[in-house]
Amino acid sequence: MRVLVVGSFPPRECGIATFTKDVVDHLGARDDVRCEVIAIDESGGEKRAYGIPVVARIKRDDRSSYASVAGFINKHPAGIVLVQHEYGLFAGEDGEAFLQLLAAVRKPVVVTFHTVLAAPNAHHRAVTQDICARADTVVVLSHTGKTILQQAYGVSEKTIRMIPHGVPDVPFTSTEPAKRRLGFVDRKIVSTFGLLSRGKGLEDAIGAMRTIASKHPEALYLILGQTHPIVRRQEGESYREALAALVAKHGLQSNVAFVGHYLSFEDLIAYLSATDIYLTPYLNADQIVSGTLAYALGCGKAIVSTPYLYAREALARQRGSLCDFHDPASIAANVTALLDHPHRRHAMERRAYDYGHEMRWPNVAASYAQLLRDATSSRALNFPPRHAVHRGADVPFVGSSPV
Repeated sequence: MRVLVVGSFPPRECGIATFTKDVVDHLGARDDVRCEVIAIDESGGEKRAYGIPVVARIKRDDRSSYASVAGFINKHPAGIVLVQHEYGLFAGEDGEAFLQLLAAVRKPVVVTFHTVLAAPNAHHRAVTQDICARADTVVVLSHTGKTILQQAYGVSEKTIRMIPHGVPDVPFTSTEPAKRRLGFVDRKIVSTFGLLSRGKGLEDAIGAMRTIASKHPEALYLILGQTHPIVRRQEGESYREALAALVAKHGLQSNVAFVGHYLSFEDLIAYLSATDIYLTPYLNADQIVSGTLAYALGCGKAIVSTPYLYAREALARQRGSLCDFHDPASIAANVTALLDHPHRRHAMERRAYDYGHEMRWPNVAASYAQLLRDATSSRALNFPPRHAVHRGADVPFVGSSPV
């Protein structure tokens, strides 16, 4: 089976690019799938030399690019298209330029939604409904996302598949060997990784370290990752500098450290392997998926998180500990409780690791491969696709013609 995968792609540095590469690598590792990539270039980004497996690119703000890529897809020998969708990847309000591409493609299309808003405005809802009506299948990365698509957008359950975010296949091990390799012997490591940007609650985590360090002076909070490239273009390193100033203000230089470069997969696993408690203090209550949280689950970490939608689902049944939004005292209480009670922490680690078993990338790739086969077969039998989507009378239908 030959598949065209559409999404941002390395060397572009963003979460979707990493996810797209993981999907391509693990599908491509199978004997029955061959993947090629159509990469999405952001506005104002540098001209990239992608190399294999990229065979075409979409220029985000060039509307003619969408039509030319649709023509390329229709002529390409691949039998199906898999899109890694994020609204901001595409031009127009709510990324509505994607509808132009989707309307012109004559092959089966599977769309993976990385964002599903629980309370959309009318335009966002209509764009999403149109995507769901035109796609052969849409994929969400959590059960909560599936429920929201059904209830808030009126999308038929038959249209939706839940395939979890993939996680690395790593052994369940003690933190001590990794700590020795990284020079963290006798430290209790709390960590957060990902591209830095405002809205991730890192100020609250630093504030929490004042209390944590007073009770556990051996605790070290690692903020792992570089500033998001788009943020860096807009405001330089002002956010990281503000966080560093906050660390200095509270006298936490011995308890908070920044690792400010883009982490390779090997580096990321090394730091996660050394982590005693993984922390996501994010502030967006509607966040429907977190690749960083998924990776921490896959690595068997005890997790403290604010209760955004994905965390509430993934950390249920004592697989993690939920703290309040924008509340350093609540973060500190949850982290300290796990440091004070190692047996509780270790039991949480095992529950997280067991939950992550089905989320390992080979299993996720197998689910995608089966879905792609099913969609190809269904389109051959029932062309064109017909999906039931309820639209209220007050919601406009967006994209009935190319935008």
